[in-house]
Amino acid sequence: MLRERPRADGAGLGSARLRSALRLLPKGGVERRAVAAGEIDAVVDYANSNIIMFPLAQRALRAAAKGATNHEPAFQGLIANSVLAALPRTDYEQLLPGLEPVALKLGEVLHEEGVPIRYVYFPVDCVASLLTRTEGQRTAATGMVGYDGMVGMSLVYGVDASSVRAQVLAAGTAMRMPAERFQDEFRRCLPLQRELYRYAYVELVQARQAVACISSHHLEQLLARMLLMISDRSGSQDIFLTQEYLAGTLCARRVSITLAAATLRSRKLIRYSRGTISIVHRKGLEAASCSCYKKIETLHAV
Repeated sequence: MLRERPRADGAGLGSARLRSALRLLPKGGVERRAVAAGEIDAVVDYANSNIIMFPLAQRALRAAAKGATNHEPAFQGLIANSVLAALPRTDYEQLLPGLEPVALKLGEVLHEEGVPIRYVYFPVDCVASLLTRTEGQRTAATGMVGYDGMVGMSLVYGVDASSVRAQVLAAGTAMRMPAERFQDEFRRCLPLQRELYRYAYVELVQARQAVACISSHHLEQLLARMLLMISDRSGSQDIFLTQEYLAGTLCARRVSITLAAATLRSRKLIRYSRGTISIVHRKGLEAASCSCYKKIETLHAV
């Protein structure tokens, strides 16, 4: 099955306004259920004379513009999370009553290490960072989850508590399901088991590749790879990252991160201001990255 990824060339436009609109919907109301079912394509902002399209509707328009094929059912082209999109229609429709669209803020903690999981999250255009505690109560980033996976994989392995802190790295929307409901659906739905086991394998290989990458390549290459991966998973070329996060993830000093970012900026590949890094030349940034980027991204097509 073909899987379309969110793009970093404008696919996320209007997402901040969309998140604001979602917050106004009453929890548990018919409006939120309609959003979860894919029955709403856009929100009309009468005050500013704007129409704010959902990412699902944007994807449908792009697919229509390219021309539909018979290889992918039409409804799957409207599902922005790859795990959910891979499910047969009947299985996906059985999951829908338990799914709720939520707007996630930058820095929001979804799971805390050692604490029972209350919800699992299927990201749409947000990215969650997986953080592991180190000496001195500091944390190091050991993974990231975007449209390609699910936050709360401990439940897949039969463990109720999270092994990491899951924190929002790029704000956006996600589909949320209560942990108890997810466990019931996971036991029932063989296609869901298959897709999440496949994603678990991808996570494992990706983590191994990242370790090899850090020990083998220059810091500028590592930084370029990380920026591309976050951009791919959030659907945006604008990324908010602190030097502390980058230093912990790439096992480098903050001053070294500053120098690496300055090098990429001098080559006119990125620009940054007040913690926001913007990709301005994606092809150039891909060329500046190491070969691990393509190896890791190829895993998502498995």
